[in-house]
Amino acid sequence: MSLLFRKTIVSAVALAIAAPVAFAAEPAVKTPESVQDWFNNGQKFIEDSKKSFPNNRKAKNVIFFVGDGMGVSTLTAARILEGQLKGKTGEENRLSFEHFPNVALSKTYSADQQTSDSAPTMTAMITGYKAREGQLSVNHLTARGECSAEVIAAHSVPTLLEQAAAAGKATGVVSTARLTHATPAATYSHISVRDWESDSDQNTFFAASVADCKARGVPVVKDISRQLIELSPVVRNSLKVAMGGGRTYFLPKTAFDPEYSSTKGRRSDGRDLTAEWVSTRGANAKFVWNKAGFDAANPATTDFLLGLFEPSHVQYEADRANDKAGEPSLTEMTEKSINMLKKSQNGFFLHVEGGRIDHAHHAGNAQRALLDTIELARAVKKAVEMTDPNDTLIIVTADHSHVFTIAGYPHRGNDILGLSKEVPAIDGTATSPTKAGDGLPYTTLGYQNGPGAVSGARADLTSVDTAALGYLQQAVVPMGSETHAGEDVAIYATGPKAHLVHGSMEQNWIYHVMKEALGF
Repeated sequence: MSLLFRKTIVSAVALAIAAPVAFAAEPAVKTPESVQDWFNNGQKFIEDSKKSFPNNRKAKNVIFFVGDGMGVSTLTAARILEGQLKGKTGEENRLSFEHFPNVALSKTYSADQQTSDSAPTMTAMITGYKAREGQLSVNHLTARGECSAEVIAAHSVPTLLEQAAAAGKATGVVSTARLTHATPAATYSHISVRDWESDSDQNTFFAASVADCKARGVPVVKDISRQLIELSPVVRNSLKVAMGGGRTYFLPKTAFDPEYSSTKGRRSDGRDLTAEWVSTRGANAKFVWNKAGFDAANPATTDFLLGLFEPSHVQYEADRANDKAGEPSLTEMTEKSINMLKKSQNGFFLHVEGGRIDHAHHAGNAQRALLDTIELARAVKKAVEMTDPNDTLIIVTADHSHVFTIAGYPHRGNDILGLSKEVPAIDGTATSPTKAGDGLPYTTLGYQNGPGAVSGARADLTSVDTAALGYLQQAVVPMGSETHAGEDVAIYATGPKAHLVHGSMEQNWIYHVMKEALGF
């Protein structure tokens, strides 16, 4: 430290001691907490932490929640929004799983990507192996576009769902995305191209590879929809419930969708896989496509339940009430799944994905992403209420993040969906929106890239309703679809062996925690 710098500090301290109190007239800052609350809350945290001990019991059940694209900034903004929807300032709020005792960071890079897509990230979490871009539950030595069923079988790596089935446990998969989409599909399928969701997709994506296999008389790997229906006998008997979207991937091109009369199926092979789900699983198997069918499916008398509630992805939580046929919420699907799986005396493994968090971010639509995050937190809360913490490990994490930001210096309680406004002036008058270097206001939430970007000057948001459901936050780099981000995401855990979730973790280690908890 230089002499000049030391003299400057000493002079500043002396001036502060000698000067009269300058802020005596400043009004108190209004917060939900008293002065003593800050200290008391900290002490309560310490006392509660002292009561937390590692649970070394063997887990009977594992519930694995994945918020697709649910990065740390998404969690923070969703936490604030949930609190503000309850009439609070928001920042002090905690999402349900933020009360879990064990937290870690997950490194989301894949075998060949610095910033990953959902296929290799979910593969890592459900198999324990890092994989390549766009590939599901096959090792990283698998060629891109590999279509040979025999080669794929040789390169496949077992999933935790398959291992749970082999151990005699009941299993289930729930998602707000298509059931054939990357994250849920990684639990039960093995394929080199995540886009091969139906047989018609195999004639669209890497079509030359498929044509080559056919020309050589090589059996082509089954599409993802077929893999869900044509599971091995052990896994087929174990998979009691599968719910999400993606009806058209299971229906033939000659069949009309039951909800949308102008929409037809996507399958070129003429097969109705929804009917095959029922016919191959016995009298107590059901296929449902709307809320009425879902409600009528009694867990006590239904052994196998396939629910496909939209031709593609299910509705965003914000739009679900407007669906003409009705569809269950993620919380309702989670509740029914647990009620079905709890019938197994050997326990169960359930995967639940909040898939549309990711889609809303890609669209540059923060509000829908945050509302779907809040709904995921409700589903976690329901799972906690329905299970015993002594025998059920619950893990909540994300597969990757998004280039979603919380910026500026907004005051406590500032509308998280609104314009950034700083702390009110000393006289208590509200501040105007903060201005950027171009003289225009900006929202607290934004994106580094995406469809919210414009060429040329930014729009003046002074009179824009940025809290409108369809508002797209401004972005810097113009892109038709906002991209994933490569920073670490959070992992939250509670229950048996939850203490194994700690520190900075490779993403594929999450699988090993669940495997260890189940005693496999």
